[in-house]
Amino acid sequence: MSAPAPPDPAALAGGTAGSRALRPLLHTVLTALADGAATRCGPLPAGDPLTVADRLAERCGPFLPEHGLGADEALRTLVLALAEGAADPADPHCAAHLHCPPLAVATAADLAAAALNPSLDSWDQAPAASALETQVTAELARLVHPAGEAPDALVTTGGTESNLLAVLLARERFAHHPPLTVLCGANAHHSVHRATWILGLPAPRVLPTPRGVLDPVTVHRALDDLDTLRCDPGPPTPALVVGTAGTTDAGIIDPLPALADTVAAHRDRRPALLHIDAAYGGPLLLSPAHAALVAGLERADSVTLDLHKLGWQPVAAGLLTVPDTALLAPLGHRADYLNADDDTAAGLPDLLGRSLRTTRRPDILKIAVTLRALGRTGIACLIDAVCAAARDLAALVDADPALVLQAEPTISTVLFRPAGATDEQVAAIRRGLLADGRAVLGRAQAPGPDGRPALWLKATLLNPHVQGGDLAALLKLVLDRHADLTHRPGTHHPDPAPTAGHLQGPVSR
Repeated sequence: MSAPAPPDPAALAGGTAGSRALRPLLHTVLTALADGAATRCGPLPAGDPLTVADRLAERCGPFLPEHGLGADEALRTLVLALAEGAADPADPHCAAHLHCPPLAVATAADLAAAALNPSLDSWDQAPAASALETQVTAELARLVHPAGEAPDALVTTGGTESNLLAVLLARERFAHHPPLTVLCGANAHHSVHRATWILGLPAPRVLPTPRGVLDPVTVHRALDDLDTLRCDPGPPTPALVVGTAGTTDAGIIDPLPALADTVAAHRDRRPALLHIDAAYGGPLLLSPAHAALVAGLERADSVTLDLHKLGWQPVAAGLLTVPDTALLAPLGHRADYLNADDDTAAGLPDLLGRSLRTTRRPDILKIAVTLRALGRTGIACLIDAVCAAARDLAALVDADPALVLQAEPTISTVLFRPAGATDEQVAAIRRGLLADGRAVLGRAQAPGPDGRPALWLKATLLNPHVQGGDLAALLKLVLDRHADLTHRPGTHHPDPAPTAGHLQGPVSR
């Protein structure tokens, strides 16, 4: 029997023949992913950035050969190299960032989106996909703004784009006033600063957050003082107050109801809006056990959500929600080949005003598939699991005299450091574990035991299947690395004594 013909690298993924073309290629990809993970055998490849880059170039270059090497070889070589050199968020010791391990069901849905390749800038490129986006975003927006007049949401690439859109909408809403002033805390995401820069607005007025959260009293005073230095008697300066529901460094949530009260109290004196960056904490709404942490979110004029954090979606899966779809009108834009006036009058949906982007993939599909597959209760279980894992890790740290816990976790982020370690040693521990390929931990500045700023190791737990033994092993890696740095006799720290959270088995839920 003759060998099967090799896959055609010029075959199309769509149409009735697309699935036949994809099937053998998917086998190659899945095999390469498994082989790469087995070869890496850890959360990330060992070595420094130059070592990883050289290894990739040696195995894969040149990237544009004179003659193609075929679909199977190209996929096998490049996917294997990428998998071997990946930082894998599914590994329990890969816990540095708000970088989730995507669900298999969401990843499979993303394949379908890629194969169909609709572009959501005009209805004739995405008939069903545009309808799906309209219906799913409206349903998700109603979760955030249940009392809104006509809640709606835009699909974005993540928190940075969502925050940019929120500032843009606020600027346009008050276009006939003095330039918008953005007020945010020192705990706010850096994208708030980038948004004002991109939009030509004054830099945000950054308010101190010594306790890690934005104080409504501080916001009240800042709003009162906005026009004190103005010489002209013109209209009051409009303000956008930006709060945070889940800071990047520690997962802390600002006092949302009090911030909403403060902004509302100033609306008889100046135009004022409240935007909440809930990229991290927003999905807590889906968990009955944790929804109270984000009470007050529904009072915001706009909300950022990221479902590639506590939603387990492949990147990207962001949302910007508003309580009334009419608030999105400033994004309206005309391009005759996409949304001609007579086409819109004839009933073709106008999609161009649903994003700052033109070509736009249907990221809503993977979100919709995940929601349907898991339902509210299934997603709540995943959220509850990572929050429980964070509490268990915090308990392990707190029970070990060789470690210091910065604070109890609010969501799923835990800050800790070896007792007696300097900031330089904390940084070296993190980089050493990276270089060894043993663990991926983040870093964050937060008050130390003496109240002064200190550098902490950060574990952001987004793997809902992490086990107690994984957490204990992660702490042991940190302590062993600290022992190496300080040249103490012996490099192995005894395992912590068992606690309720330190079990050889699944973390308690």
